[in-house]
Amino acid sequence: MSTESKPLVRYRLSGPTMGSRFSAVFFAAAGLDTQPVQAELQAAVDRVDAQMSTWKPDSTLMRLNRAPLGQWFDLPDELYQVLLAGLHVGSLSHGAFDIALGAQVSAWGFGPAPAGAVETPRCPAATALTLNPERRAVRKVAEVSLDLNGIAKGFGVDELARCLERHGIQRYLVGIDGELRARGEKPDGAWRVALETPAYGRREPFAALELTDAAIATSGDYRHWRERDGQRYSHTLDPHSGAPLHNGIASVTVLTASCLYADAWATALMVLGVDHGARLAREQGLSAVFLVRDGENIREVTVGI
Repeated sequence: MSTESKPLVRYRLSGPTMGSRFSAVFFAAAGLDTQPVQAELQAAVDRVDAQMSTWKPDSTLMRLNRAPLGQWFDLPDELYQVLLAGLHVGSLSHGAFDIALGAQVSAWGFGPAPAGAVETPRCPAATALTLNPERRAVRKVAEVSLDLNGIAKGFGVDELARCLERHGIQRYLVGIDGELRARGEKPDGAWRVALETPAYGRREPFAALELTDAAIATSGDYRHWRERDGQRYSHTLDPHSGAPLHNGIASVTVLTASCLYADAWATALMVLGVDHGARLAREQGLSAVFLVRDGENIREVTVGI
């Protein structure tokens, strides 16, 4: 009898990461030793955090931010992949996704540095960085403060998926916060995940989506925000203005093959807004759900679903 034809048992593993927790729900044969699986999952997300955190002063990313201009900086493979993907989505989205917003993120009170005015002009990542693919290195040609919080968790989810697959696990749902990736199905059917209502201060489902062999990520204005002078500001910034978004979009959810790209595209489409974002999603073959604030109501616009 093959492993897949044996009765399957549900397992659930989790651990701390990136100020939150990861989770891995999967089905495998009874008697599986989960200790090595747990250890590899934790090591994978710890590696991502150690390389890409803006909250750890000694992370590889923060050391890159402090590196002198013109000096080649060797990168671990994971961080190089994420920088490359971030620049790729930035190019395809005409700058709507930009990993060079670190100073602006802090200025608006969403980063590790004290909030305050940005004193230097912002340089887009595409013009501030030069990558060397042969040696997996990068150098800064302009002052830049990189922030990967719009893509690192998605990559972390993909790393969780790769860990399970190395152990021969073919039916799983892994996630960090609202970023999720699924493979296969549960014994009773597809994985069902909730699309949240974009409500401030509470969590409730808006709809349910079925997920099979795909990843999903959401960018929204309702989870992380701050108030200034009675005005509520989203943590998602518009790269073109350097200020929080104020375009009526409550959230954008993207479904695609990898969580790395779902995460980045959710931010890019939210910045672009429902008209330009929906058009670009169609051009890129993405499935997306836009939730738009219309007074007290929420209007749903879907692409490819």
